[in-house]
Amino acid sequence: MALRVTPGMMNMQMMRNINSNLLRMDKNQNILSTGMKLNKPSDDPVGITYSLRYRSELSINEQYQKNADAALSWLDYTDTVIGQINDISARANEIVIQAVNGTNPQEGLDAVNVELKQIYEQLVSLGNSKFNDKYIFNGQFTDQAPYDAAIAQTQGTDTAGITYKFTEAASLSINVTGQDIFGEPTDPDNLFGILTRVQAALNSNNKAAAQAELDKFANRLAKINEARSEVGAKTNRVELINNRLDDLEMNLTSMQTKVEDADYAEIIMKLKQDESVYQASLSTSAKIIQTSLLDYLR
Repeated sequence: MALRVTPGMMNMQMMRNINSNLLRMDKNQNILSTGMKLNKPSDDPVGITYSLRYRSELSINEQYQKNADAALSWLDYTDTVIGQINDISARANEIVIQAVNGTNPQEGLDAVNVELKQIYEQLVSLGNSKFNDKYIFNGQFTDQAPYDAAIAQTQGTDTAGITYKFTEAASLSINVTGQDIFGEPTDPDNLFGILTRVQAALNSNNKAAAQAELDKFANRLAKINEARSEVGAKTNRVELINNRLDDLEMNLTSMQTKVEDADYAEIIMKLKQDESVYQASLSTSAKIIQTSLLDYLR
């Protein structure tokens, strides 16, 4: 039996087609105005899954980048301070050598002692250096000054590391403890101990006792340089990690863009097609709607 098509059925189908064309055009206009082809989950359920994953990975990567930047700042500051400690310690070693090798009178030794006292106080100050309001040489006790000028040679520092995480599998302790630089209280080459003994020796004109400290001075200077080299090696490693994180950010952003961002040339072309189809459907529909019973009675 043949299906009877009525004007009402034709009008309903016509309106459905017009609405369908209008919705498709509206969707492409929305994509063009936002620049995003994913504006709601129903636009592309699979694409939304990838988009959320890329956003999550980018967020994690951003935190790792912040960790790397913070670690590099800490290491750069530490390197600067250790460089100053090395320069001042080398100056102290130099003037002690001059004092014990020459025929300096007590007045000359007293002058050396005045400079050594200033160097001692400056080293204590450097040992209490702070970065972002945190003491850099006291392990995890970053809120406590590690050294007191009156008893610095008897003080030890916390040896725990300050660890930064850069990936799930990569983390690094970025701090140097005061004991790595100045020595432990029981070390013969403890820098504060050496300076204290040298000052006492020169004060009593005991050049032999002061000269006996020179080998310990040399050992301590070598250890300071070793600590600085370690900081340099860690800096290089963090910079490599940071470069890799930057590359990862670019890759993730590129993949996210492919999933989320609209191709303007393609969308404009589709929109023009949609507009043509919509206008055509309106034109055709207008001709159908005009037909009535009066048209058949003419």
